[in-house]
Amino acid sequence: MTERRLNVRVLICGAGIAGLALAQRLATHGAEVTVLEKASGPRASGYMIDFFGPGYDAAEAMGVLPRILQLGYHIDEVAYCDARGRRRTGFRYDRFAKASGGRVTSVMRPDLERALREHVPEQVDLRYGRTISAVDNRPDGVRVTLDDGSDLAGDLLVGCDGVHSVVRALAFASEAWSVRYLGFHTAAFSFFDAAAHAEIGGRFCMTDSLHRAMGFYGLRDGKVAVFAVHPARDSELPHDARLELRRQYGGLGWIAPRALAACPPADELYYDQVAQVVMPSWSRGRVALLGDAAYAVSLLAGQGAALAVAGAYVLGEHLAEAPSMDAALAGYERMLRPVVLDKQATARKAVRWFVPSTRSQLWLRRAAFAAARLPVADRLVAASLVGKPSAVIAELAGGTASRPTTTEPPL
Repeated sequence: MTERRLNVRVLICGAGIAGLALAQRLATHGAEVTVLEKASGPRASGYMIDFFGPGYDAAEAMGVLPRILQLGYHIDEVAYCDARGRRRTGFRYDRFAKASGGRVTSVMRPDLERALREHVPEQVDLRYGRTISAVDNRPDGVRVTLDDGSDLAGDLLVGCDGVHSVVRALAFASEAWSVRYLGFHTAAFSFFDAAAHAEIGGRFCMTDSLHRAMGFYGLRDGKVAVFAVHPARDSELPHDARLELRRQYGGLGWIAPRALAACPPADELYYDQVAQVVMPSWSRGRVALLGDAAYAVSLLAGQGAALAVAGAYVLGEHLAEAPSMDAALAGYERMLRPVVLDKQATARKAVRWFVPSTRSQLWLRRAAFAAARLPVADRLVAASLVGKPSAVIAELAGGTASRPTTTEPPL
């Protein structure tokens, strides 16, 4: 796309994947960018992400991909193991990579944020320990009040603050209206266990279990990372997440007992509901939403981080190229919404296979992965995991984003 100086001031709420990617894109186009993050600093906790699809393409276009690949991990296999650690089924990761055209890497969420943060230009004003308490959304701009009582004004406010978005609650609607709870809670943490690290090797190991699942994978620093998901009738989170994990997963075998014994205090582990965000519109006036705040697909879809980076690229390019703010926001949503809707639908269909609730579902999952060893079936299974391909980033690179259609000057 044509490079143009973006003479606007943009306020971004959230210094996660979506916020950092958008800050990089907008600052590269010349915008004045302020990023507000409620946490006191970069987060150290998180889980492994399969990074592919339009997010991979966007990271390449942004120049961040080499660093992401450097921080990524090579996974040999996804293996489902029984209570004794014996492999029951699984699939070679190279099949999944092949279905993605080889354009996939596995990376820890904090490492992906690190790569993006390293590529944010120095002129970006990144403020930790700050969040928004009020939003004044006006036709000619936006003014926000921070939690310390100070004010900031800008041409656009973008909420990149996740499923429980403060910006969405203040400027759009209540969370209950926009969040679609999928009936599960999830958690992630890591611990040191040399024996478990050696047993796992280069695999991503999932428990071959009913009603709940734990996943284990080894990290470079010798730690074992843990990922857990279980059904929960209520979206409300428990008062003591560590106690809840021990209650939910206490009956699992193999590495699970050691992982639960080493589980950190509740305030040091990641624990949240599994949900999607469904919004009729991703913008209102001079306030927009991006990433999970606008269109969370849930961890069951496996592409939330990639869609956050892709969305940041799409929004950034439309802001740089469109004749007006309204046209840019409309173009961003028009281009990305079909991709998001497809991923959300895929995630809802995958629920019963991700955490089987009956023995027949467990058997069918084993049978599906066993069949994947056959020449044709392996391509079908891998393609179902990858989902439909998307060319949104290539379209932007080819210059097919919203073009000026009037004599109104660019932003």
